[in-house]
Amino acid sequence: MIQDFPSRINTAKDAIEHGNYQYGFRAFVDCVLDTNDPEWFKKCIDLVSEKEDYHLKDEQFYGKVLKYLGQMKGVVVDKGFTQLLEAENISRSYGAGRFALQNVSLNINVGEIIGLVGENGNGKTTLLRILAQELAFDQGQIKYYLLEDNNYDRRTKLVYIPQRTPIWYGSLYDNLKFTASNYGIKGELNQLIVDMMIIRFGLWEYRKLNWSELSSGYKMRFELARTFLRKPRILLLDEPLGNLDVKSQQIILEDLKGLAQSPSNPIGIVLSSQQLFEVEKIADKVLFLRKGVPEFFSDKQVQEEISFTIIELETDAVLEQIQELFAKYPSKIMFNGGTYTIEIGQPNAYKEILARLAGSDIEIRYIRDISNSTRRFFN
Repeated sequence: MIQDFPSRINTAKDAIEHGNYQYGFRAFVDCVLDTNDPEWFKKCIDLVSEKEDYHLKDEQFYGKVLKYLGQMKGVVVDKGFTQLLEAENISRSYGAGRFALQNVSLNINVGEIIGLVGENGNGKTTLLRILAQELAFDQGQIKYYLLEDNNYDRRTKLVYIPQRTPIWYGSLYDNLKFTASNYGIKGELNQLIVDMMIIRFGLWEYRKLNWSELSSGYKMRFELARTFLRKPRILLLDEPLGNLDVKSQQIILEDLKGLAQSPSNPIGIVLSSQQLFEVEKIADKVLFLRKGVPEFFSDKQVQEEISFTIIELETDAVLEQIQELFAKYPSKIMFNGGTYTIEIGQPNAYKEILARLAGSDIEIRYIRDISNSTRRFFN
C-alpha cells in the first residue's frame, strides 16, 4: 500500500523524537527523494557533508533534520497503473523426470511486497527469472503494465538482482555515476542523485571503496543503490538477506518497505528468502512453493480462518513430558532436531498453551505461534 506524504513525514519525525535516529534519518531521506526536487537533494547532501566535516553532535544534526521535515510540502503522487504484473498458471519443465515449476499465479501491485518462500531447489529462482524475462516458460501467460512501449524500456523498469552479484571494478561512487549516466542522468543532476542514493543506502563512508573492500551487506546495499538509479517499477530479489547479519537484514527489509511505498515513485517487489519470520513481518503477501507447486498463498488483506493452533517449542523436556502436558487436547506432536512442533485442534489457543506451560516444570528456551506462518509447512 502506498503511504501518503504527510504520513511519511510523521513517521520520520516520530522516530527521531523518540530517539530512533537511524531509522528516522532513513525515513527523512525517503521524504527528500519523494520530492524529486534537486533543491531538497542539495539540502540533504549539504547536511550530511556538514555532519562529516564538522562532526555535528546528534542534537544539532537531528534538530536540523526535524526543521527540514517541518518545511516540506506535498509531492506529486504517482498516477500510473496500480497493477504492475499479472501472471497466470505459469509452468516450466526442465525435462521428463526433472524439476518442474507448475501453475503459479500471482499479481504484483504498486507499493506491495510479495515474499517468496520454500526450501532450496523448489522453484523460487526459476519463478523470479521467468518474471524477469530471463527464462522462457512452457505454459501460462504474463501481462506487464509498465507504461513502456518496447522491450528495452520495459526491461529497464523490470529489475532482477540475483543472489550472487557480479564483481565490479573501480570505486563505488564512480560505478554509480556511470550507471546514472547510462540511464540518461547527466550533469549536476547525476551527482545529486548518486549522492542521494549513497546517503539513502548508508554508503556515504564507503563511497570511495572498491568491491573487494566491502562486506556482503554493503555489496547488497550497492546493488540496491544502483538499481534505484533506474527508477524501477518492479524489483525481483533472489535471497537478498543471504550472508547478512540480523541487524543488516532488518535494515534492508525496512528500506525496501519504505521505498516500495513511496507516493511519487512506488514500486512492486518480489523477494525470495529463507528468513521466514523477518519476511512475513514486511510482506503484504507470501507465496510458499513446494517442489515447484504453489502450496500456500497468504494475503494480509484477507483474514484466513484457521481451526488449529501450531506452536514451535524448544525445551530440554522429553517427548513423554510434552505428551502428558497436552494429553487433554486433540494434538499432534512432532520432534525435529531439538524443536517440537505442536498442533492443537482448536483455534486461538496460544495464550492457553502459554499458561499451561507456565504452570508446569518444563523450562522453555524458545516458543512461537506459527499458526499463520509459512514456517508450519517446513516440517
